[in-house]
Amino acid sequence: QVQLVESGGGVVQPGGSLRLSCVVTGRTYEMASVAWFRQAPGKERDFVAAIRWIGGRTLYADSAKDRFTISRDNAKNTVWLRMNGLNPEDTGAYYCATGPYMRRGQNEYDNWGQGTQVTVWV
Repeated sequence: QVQLVESGGGVVQPGGSLRLSCVVTGRTYEMASVAWFRQAPGKERDFVAAIRWIGGRTLYADSAKDRFTISRDNAKNTVWLRMNGLNPEDTGAYYCATGPYMRRGQNEYDNWGQGTQVTVWV
């Protein structure tokens, strides 16, 4: 079993930046990929970015490419999502999740954190 705890959310103005953290504990040796998803109120959970635990290969949603950076520190069992140039459409609860494959569908991921809220408004 793997447990994930997100942090780093907050309220920012358009154009601002945040760095989200996801600390993973438990059977981390079973992890293959860690992903970030965003869920806006009343909407589906959307893929944002993912990273392979071994090797560090990354995958981004088109909306995140060029603005967001996903990274990890294996020794700290932590994955970060650096978000720059935030706009109101980025508002939502951000969840990290682990899964055996690095894919965009939420059904590909087995373990989920509780989420951290990001609000972008003027």
